Amino acid sequence: MKIRGVLFDLDETLIEEQASNDAAAMIACAIAAERVGIDRDALLRAMRERSLELWLGGPMIDYCRNIGISPGEGLWGSFSSADPGAARLGQWIPEYRMLTWLGALQRVGIDDRSLAAELAATFITERRARHLVFPEILPMLLDLRRNYRLALITNGATDLQREKIDGAGLGAFFPATLISGTLGIGKPRPEIFLAALSQLGLAAAEAVMIGDSLSRDIGGAGALGIRTIWINRLRRPRDQRYRSPDFELTDLRGLPAIIPPS
Repeated sequence: MKIRGVLFDLDETLIEEQASNDAAAMIACAIAAERVGIDRDALLRAMRERSLELWLGGPMIDYCRNIGISPGEGLWGSFSSADPGAARLGQWIPEYRMLTWLGALQRVGIDDRSLAAELAATFITERRARHLVFPEILPMLLDLRRNYRLALITNGATDLQREKIDGAGLGAFFPATLISGTLGIGKPRPEIFLAALSQLGLAAAEAVMIGDSLSRDIGGAGALGIRTIWINRLRRPRDQRYRSPDFELTDLRGLPAIIPPS
């Protein structure tokens, strides 16, 4: 059956999530390095370690796993939506941020709450200024929308993902945008893919799903009979625990060979 619709993941498929987090964190760590003479890279490593420890041991870990919210997102998102889970997460987030940065500083020999608060605030400001789209994405979407119905399916908190979408200038490309925080379920659950197909008026066989996660994007869509394209920008080895994609690309410049844009 002919492909009539294209479903996209957001983070690390269309936008540079990790690179944006790293750039913001490096600026915060550089402030501490200049102020108190510590090693910037050592502080960055300590921050990553402490944030993960706190996140995994935090009171909302089950909710975050279900919706798909990462420790890095917890360091800058507002979590102000009406969703009760997001509201409870938002109540804990200030403590999480302070303990992350304070703990990181303590691990490199500095015990300074005011500096930790400054680094936490700096990270938020710098991260919100960065919603970087991979270079090939905008020309590709301009071509695709001429002949295909497009949907965005992303895991994450509603306000956080909306901020990314709007900040990256992607909202106008997607008449259907499905966010796990809004629906209460995330990829790889079938309901979120079926909701996208319903909004586009398509059967599973008429769509292709493009994403960077073998478990969430490829596994979830493929189980419904949606054709799949794994975007493997980091050239990672394929994890044999998960469903194999129909196609694999290292960036989306190769997409026209699979689904011609015009």
